Amino acid sequence: MLASCRGCPVVQCRAGHPSRTCRFDKLGKVVDETSALASETLLPQARDVRETGRRVEAEAAVLATVRREIGRVIVGQEELVDGLLLALLCNNHVLIEGVPGLAKTLSVTTLAKTIQASFSRIQFTPDLLPADLIGTLIYSPADGGFSTKKGPIFANIVLADEINRAPAKVQSALLEAMQERQVTIGEGSYGLEDPFLVLATQNPIEQEGTYPLPEAQVDRFMLKLRVGYPTREQELEILRRMARSSADYQVDAVLTPGDIVRLRELADSIYMDAKIEEYIVDLVEATRRPDAYGLKIAEWIRHGASPRATIYLAMAARAHAMLEVRGYVTPQDVKSVARNVLRHRVMVTYEAEAEELNSEDIVRQVLDGVEVP
Repeated sequence: MLASCRGCPVVQCRAGHPSRTCRFDKLGKVVDETSALASETLLPQARDVRETGRRVEAEAAVLATVRREIGRVIVGQEELVDGLLLALLCNNHVLIEGVPGLAKTLSVTTLAKTIQASFSRIQFTPDLLPADLIGTLIYSPADGGFSTKKGPIFANIVLADEINRAPAKVQSALLEAMQERQVTIGEGSYGLEDPFLVLATQNPIEQEGTYPLPEAQVDRFMLKLRVGYPTREQELEILRRMARSSADYQVDAVLTPGDIVRLRELADSIYMDAKIEEYIVDLVEATRRPDAYGLKIAEWIRHGASPRATIYLAMAARAHAMLEVRGYVTPQDVKSVARNVLRHRVMVTYEAEAEELNSEDIVRQVLDGVEVP
């Protein structure tokens, strides 16, 4: 009898086919498959997983097209691109951190161009005012009344460039938009368009003229992506593409808002076994009570992850399974997204800093120490 894949309720092969024996080529693609049981004999739950898998396979071409379009401009940075797609599928926000020149802003603008939706770029500066972000009331001398002038926050995709350069009153206005998906101008509240994503960038090496983001706002970002340097081969390709006076940044708009809604509904239907749910809770709980999981790291943790981390881990794991063209979640999906979900939610102590340990080191020990189902 075939072994059951981790996280899946039915007996299946590694391609995700319930109760099947499949043959694969060297790239891992199915070249021949033989059903061990007739579909009508499958349990209802197994049929649901199988149907979800078929729908995911059908939509894989859509996501592949988006990746291909982004790849026309962005060289490498696969983790960054996947993180942006995860945020799009989960209807959430992303904080991107990296030194200047790593295509953070270009990646966001390129993603926005692949979607038939409105896009705003806001350059955050120390003198930025909330009205510059959300809009303001304009007085009309003709009738003695006020009219509302909406700001650049009223867009589907908002690029908040160098977000940590704006003062606290601007951050508070952005916080309402991110969490409540509405803004308050004068005495009125105005809902934001759907989809609505804030994709923010910040430079970690320059501190002059910057304001640390409030913890409440950092926690609103589903993912914190750290962007690294490209490989030598990737940088050579960047040189060949971009080292000219008029580089080609054109891509085709291949996604509509309707496509995004459909893909999100499909991501929500990805199957997650109860053991995977318990594993997610254990990972988050281990950042608060590490001793209960045999981890000797309590002295290094000032604050553990909030329940929002649990929610985002589950959502991101489902979306990651969809990017991997599967209709169910495995423990590896959870591990693949855990660093990006947890790194900005675990606060370390001064003792940890003295040992030159950061939140990523803590998350790595949690992932290594908590038992995988």
